[in-house]
Amino acid sequence: MKSFLPTLFVLAASAVLAHAGPVSIADGKTFDGWEGDTTKTWRIEDGAFVGGSLNEKVPHNEFLTTKKSYANFELRLKFKLIGTEGFINGGVQFRSVRVPKDAPNPWEMFGYQADEGDGYYGSLYDESRRKKTLVAPDKELIDKTLKRDDWNEYRIRCEGRHIQLWINGVQTVDYTEEDESIGQTGLIGLQIHGGGKAEAWYKDIVIDELP
Repeated sequence: MKSFLPTLFVLAASAVLAHAGPVSIADGKTFDGWEGDTTKTWRIEDGAFVGGSLNEKVPHNEFLTTKKSYANFELRLKFKLIGTEGFINGGVQFRSVRVPKDAPNPWEMFGYQADEGDGYYGSLYDESRRKKTLVAPDKELIDKTLKRDDWNEYRIRCEGRHIQLWINGVQTVDYTEEDESIGQTGLIGLQIHGGGKAEAWYKDIVIDELP
């Protein structure tokens, strides 16, 4: 009887090699691999991507996005949101796409967002598509977990239609997408929301693409 062990070994080894493990997708010095309004809205400071301004209101939503699309992955990054006036909000887009350039709001994105801001931290929002919060954690949980005006960590895990979010190691979302028409691949984007004198900071961005 022919043995299939060598073939199985090769397949297993190939699977291990195919799964490269966590890699950094931001070098903290350049915008390599990313695109957006890097002339006015986005800058690099102290190794972080920074969107917005504390001196003037951000006129509308702006996104700094990866050039590469991702499907199944675990993403970890640190974020800090600060502001002095108006609507202070940001977020991390994933499995998202930019709207067409001839759309009414060509700066927008469609897709999932790990939200940031009072009343939104730890929530899963559907940006510009269904335009609603899909899952929101308890306020008490966020009050105990979040470090306001300081660095926090988002962990975002997507496997098939299963989406999970954590802030500082505490799970805030466990969601399964039931609408099979919703795409499950796309860009990762960093948002500074319009309407406030605010800054959204992002650094230590690491992704582990899953099989």
